[in-house]
Amino acid sequence: MKIELAKHYGFCYGVKRAIDIAQKHPNSATFGPIIHNKDEINRLKKEHNVGLVEDINEALKYDTLIIRTHGITKENLKILKSQGKKIINATCPYVTKPQQIVEHMSKEGYSIVIFGDRNHPEIKGVASYSVDRERTYVVLEPSELIGKALGSKVAVVAQTTRKPEDFKKIIAFLTTRVAELRVFNTICNATFENQDATKELASKADVMIIVGGKNSSNTKQLFHIAKSLCPHSYHIENEEEVQKEWFEGKELCGISAGASTPDWIIQKVVKQIKELTS
Repeated sequence: MKIELAKHYGFCYGVKRAIDIAQKHPNSATFGPIIHNKDEINRLKKEHNVGLVEDINEALKYDTLIIRTHGITKENLKILKSQGKKIINATCPYVTKPQQIVEHMSKEGYSIVIFGDRNHPEIKGVASYSVDRERTYVVLEPSELIGKALGSKVAVVAQTTRKPEDFKKIIAFLTTRVAELRVFNTICNATFENQDATKELASKADVMIIVGGKNSSNTKQLFHIAKSLCPHSYHIENEEEVQKEWFEGKELCGISAGASTPDWIIQKVVKQIKELTS
């Protein structure tokens, strides 16, 4: 069995930055999972005593709080500041950008369209920066905008980990319906690179392994891409999920990983595959 890693995979800049910040602030807590990878969160707890809180009332019990990579809502940030908490902001700069755009453009009188998952913490945070929630729409499909009171001026941003081709559909829909459209491409470059590398590898692999959290948006995107090109594709969180029968009769195993997947997990997966196929 030949094993090949994608040209681009794993930790992105924002995640590396957040992990470094957490490691430099032991005995603190992150507000929400700092990244979408439970194994890495457990490592931070074990090696650096960095806890995890997901409720604002629970967060107030700590003196020092690290803001997760995906950011938090403007309201929760205001509460923490008002209570005099020491705040260490590990929000990815690529997530801070759409927050700032939404706040500025909504103040300028633009309706806001956010292409993304309304239940994702990044999008909850971005949407919270709009000064006019009634004219802020979070959608995944153009059809969700039909019948909405968009007005003549619309600004659109995207979740950092979405697929560019899907973002284009939203833009195309709005172009024919809005007099003034301001488009801000807030999809992260690392997302482009990881997705393109996964496409390239999946197109020639017999089996694809995508490593990353099951709740990680960008990892799920990579899996969907791999599955569309390589039917024998599997999304796993760690080496314990690897199954020997996946590789029977296969020659080339491709491996890619989400932006929240640390290299130590990827290497364990590679080792496990080698042991099962040797």
